[in-house]
Parts: sequence; structure tokens; C-alpha cells
Amino acid sequence: MLNTARVPTLLLVLHGTRSPRGTAIAHSLALRVAEVTHRPTRLAFADVTRPTVTEVAATTPGPLVVVPAFLATGYHVRTDIPHQLALAGRADAVITPALGEHPALMSTALRRLTQAGYQSGDALILACAGTSDPHAQTELDQAARRLSHHTGGPVHLAYAATSAPTVADKVTELRAAGHRRVSVATWLLAPGLFHDRLTASGADAVAAPLCPDPAIAHAVADHYLRAAVPHPAHP
Repeated sequence: MLNTARVPTLLLVLHGTRSPRGTAIAHSLALRVAEVTHRPTRLAFADVTRPTVTEVAATTPGPLVVVPAFLATGYHVRTDIPHQLALAGRADAVITPALGEHPALMSTALRRLTQAGYQSGDALILACAGTSDPHAQTELDQAARRLSHHTGGPVHLAYAATSAPTVADKVTELRAAGHRRVSVATWLLAPGLFHDRLTASGADAVAAPLCPDPAIAHAVADHYLRAAVPHPAHP
């Protein structure tokens, strides 16, 4: 029988949004993750809304595995989440890698892009939240290359937040270069302010966020299980 006292709790951490729909999707994702893993699962937000990582971690007994639902290893993953765990006295928590490199994320992005009306030959943008972290920027560049490999054409990286170029600016630039159609693949998990900027960018097709999608819950579960289940020692 499973010793539930020693089963690590899965703490799913999302960025946080003021969008009621985005928050609802976060809660829905946590519920689906719990269904997939059959493990205790709690939800926290790194920014904007509550409960915070510190609040949840401080009230969660026993082993803790933190899965950052972020698409690149930027400030929140590298600095903010560990700091919030330390404030909760949970330096013992295991933090998994960010989700972005899991193959389910790119598969979902491609599916969303097709559903949005992407056509072969469209100028293609991969829209990300934006980052000032060099490590995260490298991961976003790699995501653009993976998308290019799947679509067979160039992919232009652009941003919904503080980084440049913005998605709207890149759409304008591509049209000025003679492209008749421009499509946007979305490298965002949930709806909210950032995705609203994509829909207002003037592109012909804008993919929906990656959530809700069962594949994302399975990606979270994979990260948790790799961290929670010790590998057997080899002789």
C-alpha cells in the first residue's frame, strides 16, 4: 500500500493573472493534474494574485515537489520561486525544470496554430511573454527553431510584454516586407492581458493559448513524477 505520508505534494505554480478566465483555467489545470497523477496537488501563483508560493508552501506538510508552469527558465523560475520557498521555510522542496522544453508544449502550440487557420506559406511569428533573462531568451530562441523545424519555414520571435519587438510591430514589419498573410503561434499558457495583445496585433490568424489542453496536464505530471520517484541505483 502507498505510504501517503511520504508521497510528495505537487505544488503547481503559475505566473498569475487578473483575468478571471485565466485564473479559472489555472484551477482547472491543477484539478486535471491531480486526476492524472493521483497525488495531492496544490496551486499557487508567483505574481499578481493569490495564494502565493510562500502561503501554500508554508501550509503544506511533508515532501514537496514544485512544478513551475512557465515556458522558459526566467526570473520567476530561477529566483522568485526559490525565494518564496525559502520565506516559507521550505528550502527542502524540489523544483522541477520549467515546462517549455516538454514535447507536449510544442505539439499543443502546433495544434492551436492549425485550429486558428494557419496556412502553409504564411509569415509565422512565435509570440512569447518576453524576458530580460539571457537563459530564458536562449530557451525561447530554441522554441522558435523547433517550431520552424515542424512548419518548414522561418519563424520570427516577438513578444507580448516588455521585450522588443512587440507582436504588433513584427506583424507590421512582415506586411511591409510583402507578406500577404501573417500568423501567430502562441507560446503562452493562459488567456489574459498578454494574449489580448496578440489578438489585437493585426495578424490574420492568432493561435489560442496552450491551456486548457490535456497534454499540458500530462507534461506537468511527467515533471512531477521524474522528481518524485527516485531512480533505482545501478550496481
